[in-house]
Amino acid sequence: PRSFMDSNGDGIGDLKGIMLKLDYLKELGVDCIWLSPIYDSPCDDNGYDIRDYYAILDEYGTMEEFDQLLEELHQRDMKLIMDLVVNHTSDEHPWFQEALKIPNSKYKEYYFFQKSKDQNPPNNWTSFFSGSAWNYYEELDEWALHLFSKKQMDLNWDNEKVRKDIHKMIRWWLNKGVDGFRLDVINYISKREGLPQGNETIGKLMGYYGVENYYYGPNLHKYLQEIRAEAFEPYGAFSVGETPGVGMEMSKLLTADYRKELDMVFSFDHLETPGHVRFDDYEYDLNYLKEYYINWMEHYGNACWMSLFYENHDNPRMISKVSKNNLHREQLAKLLAMIQFTLKGTPFIFQGQEIGSVNKNFRTMEDLRDVESIRLYQELLTTVSPDKAFKEVLSGSRDHARTPMQWSNKKNGGFTEGTPWIYTDEDYKEWNVESQLGNENSVLYFYKKLIGLRKEHKALIYGDFEAVHKKKKDRFTYFRKLGNEVFYIECNLSSHSIKRYSSIQGYELVLSNYNTLANELRPYEANLYKLST
Repeated sequence: PRSFMDSNGDGIGDLKGIMLKLDYLKELGVDCIWLSPIYDSPCDDNGYDIRDYYAILDEYGTMEEFDQLLEELHQRDMKLIMDLVVNHTSDEHPWFQEALKIPNSKYKEYYFFQKSKDQNPPNNWTSFFSGSAWNYYEELDEWALHLFSKKQMDLNWDNEKVRKDIHKMIRWWLNKGVDGFRLDVINYISKREGLPQGNETIGKLMGYYGVENYYYGPNLHKYLQEIRAEAFEPYGAFSVGETPGVGMEMSKLLTADYRKELDMVFSFDHLETPGHVRFDDYEYDLNYLKEYYINWMEHYGNACWMSLFYENHDNPRMISKVSKNNLHREQLAKLLAMIQFTLKGTPFIFQGQEIGSVNKNFRTMEDLRDVESIRLYQELLTTVSPDKAFKEVLSGSRDHARTPMQWSNKKNGGFTEGTPWIYTDEDYKEWNVESQLGNENSVLYFYKKLIGLRKEHKALIYGDFEAVHKKKKDRFTYFRKLGNEVFYIECNLSSHSIKRYSSIQGYELVLSNYNTLANELRPYEANLYKLST
């Protein structure tokens, strides 16, 4: 929301700005929008540090404007998903503030406060944003746990009062008419009793200490079933959990329809190739994406439903991961869309993805706003030069996805009349919504076409998946079949031409990211065929 559309010229996207663009989203074929947090917050971590679950951040607008947004969406037969951030609150939340000030407050038990036996933190857990996962509070002579920024204090979900307060808050939003939630790092909510030391070997391997004690905690399923029964199910609300690191088998336990926990999860295993992490400077091999999707299509099971995505507010742009020189930017953008919209599951588009957005040309650390990037840079400076530290931060900074949406070639890409809250380069002068809307060969038009085909043909949603030539490098080919309706998809996953392998007699070409067919599959070529009847 902060970077989508600014309606009042203060440089920050807002609720009115979203309303201005609802017809654009509807026209694109969007059925539902998911808002990153718009709650009242000091914004230490872009709103994922919530100060008041029942209020809208002033910069975004008012509760009346939120109600209007909800009404406008529903009038267009669209849904709204809110971000539910309940692993932690801001340290400015009234619960935490009272815990600090009143020794016997019940809210002390809402968080993880501990004394240490010596001057060191209670255990060796590290924060995902660098350094120890513990803050020391001298006035209490106690430490408090934060897995993320120093202002994001972890809630103690083993306390039933915490859970009841959260259920109450969820119901409050559902009573307003909200249609569902994306649950932020929801698999972290259950910590192992006693918060034991993190395993040294695992910590060195993962880059974080203590992860094994909470990434899939002992009471996770119990707490998710409880939320479902107490809040989601009575309202028919949708849920998708952000669940880093759980893998396929655990995802089955979280999402199988008969288990009554989550509807879907966001698994991130496909966003980096094995042996790499987000801040590594490397080129992503799409053959890994192929292997990943074939595995999930074939083994996730019919009781589970997959989320299909490449990008979000926490990750660099996928096109830039695959190709650093942008030589085949348009073809690659369309290839990624072809795969995403012809597989079994629900596609999630991140703003700008539909126009082929790429990573930003940030010039210095002063251009960045992301707390994770800034903390990492400071940590890296203890071992490497400023240039090397900046280069590493740029490889994985979340800010690449957080720059203003590029609406037109006008000042600031048409995002704001004021000064944007974060730097943006001049890519908008060529790559923007306005220029692509009238161009039938544009990335945006390709997305619209794909979404339309998917809605028109149930085989592209529910059809059986059958991979072909699984072992052939750089080639991703598969069928989608439902009744008499059969589609065939062929993709070249490389930046060079490869042999066209399959006979396509009896099929008609429905959509391609090239204007004509050739004897070979050209760089990143993607074609969708339908069996003639």
